[in-house]
Amino acid sequence: MKRTKREVMQKRKFGQTGEVVPVIGQGTYKFSTTKNELDAGIQALQRGIDLGMTHIDTAEMYRTEEVVGEAIKSVPREKLFIVSKVMPSNATYQGTIAACEKSLKNLGTDYLDCYLLHWRGSIPLSDTIKGLERLIDDGKIRSMGVSNFDVYDIEEALGIATHPIACNQILYNLFTRAPEHQLMPLCATKKIAVVAYTPFGKTRIPDVGTKSGDVLHALAEKHATTVRQIMLSFIVRDENVFTIPKASSEQHVSENAGAGKVILEEEDIKQLDQVFPMPKNSEPLEMN
Repeated sequence: MKRTKREVMQKRKFGQTGEVVPVIGQGTYKFSTTKNELDAGIQALQRGIDLGMTHIDTAEMYRTEEVVGEAIKSVPREKLFIVSKVMPSNATYQGTIAACEKSLKNLGTDYLDCYLLHWRGSIPLSDTIKGLERLIDDGKIRSMGVSNFDVYDIEEALGIATHPIACNQILYNLFTRAPEHQLMPLCATKKIAVVAYTPFGKTRIPDVGTKSGDVLHALAEKHATTVRQIMLSFIVRDENVFTIPKASSEQHVSENAGAGKVILEEEDIKQLDQVFPMPKNSEPLEMN
């Protein structure tokens, strides 16, 4: 009988960084800042770290860097892979450097493992990349990346950068599979890791009684796991993909972490392909 679960969280190389990173990380977008929920969020992040989800994603726009900083302050820094992002409005050469310095202070750390441009704005990409590369040269960040970049954005960035682009963080899930046409193959060819955000989609998870819901629940029963874990394991079936689900409770964190151990079989993937098909043609990259 084939194994349907790994013993530990799956890890893989993160682009050209040389780092080996868990396939399931932790997102922090829209974390609540009320006192009780803030404390719960910190505890959830710490629980996630204990379970092997040491890739933690934040951004200056999220206003969660200080929350992450509180959660990680007792964890040896070398055990973590911390990512933050600069807003496009701040992404001039000097603005990128200043934004990073502020993020480092908020996080209580001396360096970021990866620092991203959150999305394309009106500031020339060459200015932003110059700032990111200066931060690498100064030891403030270990690598640089992008977010919400479509094919033409990636190609332009590659034509400018002298340091590797470590990752491209994009909206990708069972409901949003258009990136599989051109963008994800390009990233794989160029050794740019794909990091999927909003991995459960922007709509309700299908119920039993629908074709897609029935398949998800049948697979969850087959693997003795949950529907959400099946959805996450589908995303990271690709050897170049990572994902960063948000979880503000320890229960959801434990569920997310469990997805890093699930092994989907070829037949499972075929069933999911049938009820969550790719669009026939390539489409512009969506953002959330």
